Amino acid sequence: MSHHKHHDPTTAQNNADSVDWGLIKLSENRAFNGWHQRFSHRSQCNRSEMCFSVFLPPKVEDNHQVPVVYWLSGLTCTDENFMQKAGAFRIAADLGLAIVVPDTSPRGESVADDPSYDLGQGAGFYVNAIQQPWAEHYQMYDYVTQELPQIIEANFPVTSRRSIAGHSMGGHGALVIGLRNAHRYRSISALSPICNPMECHWGQKAFSTYLGPLKASWFEYDASELLKQHGTALPILIDQGEQDEFLNDQLRPNTLLDALPVENDRLTLTLHPFYDHSYYFVASFIEQHLRFHARFLL
Repeated sequence: MSHHKHHDPTTAQNNADSVDWGLIKLSENRAFNGWHQRFSHRSQCNRSEMCFSVFLPPKVEDNHQVPVVYWLSGLTCTDENFMQKAGAFRIAADLGLAIVVPDTSPRGESVADDPSYDLGQGAGFYVNAIQQPWAEHYQMYDYVTQELPQIIEANFPVTSRRSIAGHSMGGHGALVIGLRNAHRYRSISALSPICNPMECHWGQKAFSTYLGPLKASWFEYDASELLKQHGTALPILIDQGEQDEFLNDQLRPNTLLDALPVENDRLTLTLHPFYDHSYYFVASFIEQHLRFHARFLL
């Protein structure tokens, strides 16, 4: 019988690090000989409690540090949807990748909200809000790019090699964050992303609310505009279902292709007949996405 030391990330890493990150472990599950763990903590940049989930592959139990794929989820999701529905653990365990999934917004009674599903809590759009009352808590861009990686790299057995991926609103977040921070990530992928939010209802509603009416501040959160202005230094993989109910109105992946010169080989966009917007689609292609990231992380 083999005995593995149970890995407790909060004590294993950087005991010399004097920062008290205030991590509280909410739950823990063994999965594919790795660990799925869920934490809450007080976020400095969002000024609220935040939750995130982590999958640590079995490799970490032999004192290996592993690279991280950050996954950003879509509208109405929390950090739990991907972990429960995507079926990503087996392949992440095999490849030796950690997966980190933040919540999609700050939450709590003191956090501004809106009754509609596409604004407020559960709909942070991965921007730094500058309009009140949102600016007080909705700093998701800084949270994903700065605060969360600091916490993960200080408290878990991971390297500083990162890739970023996401679905729907999270696909928008992954594209924007990866394109704007090419020095911090190795690769970008997205399933059913919102590709041109300045030109769709979801994006216009969120951007006008969080960022205000001046469109100059919108450009830096629109993947198609960023590609048009700067191209991409990172490889990008995108998959999109052709039966997706949001395809033509909200997602509009062709705007990414239109933004790039024809000869660009860094972006691969594939349309899949019969697939919709759901986690059935995500689960069908997550292995491909993790293998894609592993090529650049390992």
